[in-house]
Amino acid sequence: MTRPAWQDVPRSNLDRFEEIARSEAPELAHTILFQIRREYPYLHLVEDESGEPLALVGIRRAIEGFVSNLTAGAHPRVPPEMFQEFGRGEGLEGRSLDALQAIYRLGVRLTWRRLAEIGQQADIPAPAMYELAESGFEYLDGLVEQSVRGYAEAAARRASERLRLQRQLIELLLMEHRGDVSMTLAERAARIGWELPETIAVGVLMRPAREAVAPAVGQGVLLEMESEQPRMVIPGPETAGRAETLRRATAGWSGAIGPPVPLAAAATSLRWAETAVQLIKKGLLPQGEVLYCTERTEELLLLPAEDLIDAAARRCLAPLDGLSATQSRRLAETLLAWIETPGGAPEVAARLGVHPQTARYRLRQIRELWGDAIDEADQRFEMLLVLRALRLRGDLAPAQD
Repeated sequence: MTRPAWQDVPRSNLDRFEEIARSEAPELAHTILFQIRREYPYLHLVEDESGEPLALVGIRRAIEGFVSNLTAGAHPRVPPEMFQEFGRGEGLEGRSLDALQAIYRLGVRLTWRRLAEIGQQADIPAPAMYELAESGFEYLDGLVEQSVRGYAEAAARRASERLRLQRQLIELLLMEHRGDVSMTLAERAARIGWELPETIAVGVLMRPAREAVAPAVGQGVLLEMESEQPRMVIPGPETAGRAETLRRATAGWSGAIGPPVPLAAAATSLRWAETAVQLIKKGLLPQGEVLYCTERTEELLLLPAEDLIDAAARRCLAPLDGLSATQSRRLAETLLAWIETPGGAPEVAARLGVHPQTARYRLRQIRELWGDAIDEADQRFEMLLVLRALRLRGDLAPAQD
């Protein structure tokens, strides 16, 4: 390896270089800060207890640390705490690091310009000054690295605080409200910059895996991942494009989105979504997608009422009790097809996929078993509900279109 040029500089020249640089560090720091303020007039500078800008202290320490380490033959080391604090401040204010990095580059450029002049005064050879320039750029990288660490820490803290406030807002939204809580909701929403919508829908998700990455549901949708079943609060659910965005974001997830409701009725939307999720777990609704409750009205009305449907089935389908299981099922399917079909035996046969003569035979059996009761509107409606519920459960064959 090539011997560093700095090691060949006479000690007296190095001492002279350090003496001048350290003595001028305060003035150089003021010059740099003045230039920063001129180029970045919007920049807010935090002051220490004595009223001195922390940035001025940081610039001076950076210059002194750079010079001391360089003349001692050591690799220039960045003072970490202060520059991490600078990055942390940008993160807490929600700003990017772009301006801070530009300021660092300005400071390094001005510092290098003055150190090059001091190098001539102290008779530092050109090769050594080239190395100083390289060290300056490495030093700049170190400043940025420390600031990025502080920035990342602050960003994580801000994200954690926002999630906490968001969870509180979601909990408040999903509570059963007995009074006017609009002011409280508005205050909580303002803390996270969420504009209260007129209508919302609430979604409940089922994790595809324990460590599943949160779906990228997009701006405006509140997502709470801490629960065993993550929940979403969707503002303006009927906005154009919203459904398609959510469909793409939740690909691979199972769950349900409740009906759109006024903001104060969020708990109602949540109940329907939870009901749908229970049916998914029982295998009565399909998995592998996030369903919309408004598209599953029949299932949500009939399937949860299992006990009522069973009791009604025992009563209104009692004429089938004396038949075998196969006969009973066939006649129940035929009865449902007949009630659903505005036609006679040919239409019923087409719906069941059987010969018309078979359909006529079954319809005669039905007429014999139920008699005139089969023509009563209320009786037919109750049978329709019961038989459709049985078909949704899989107890009857699906109808053919």
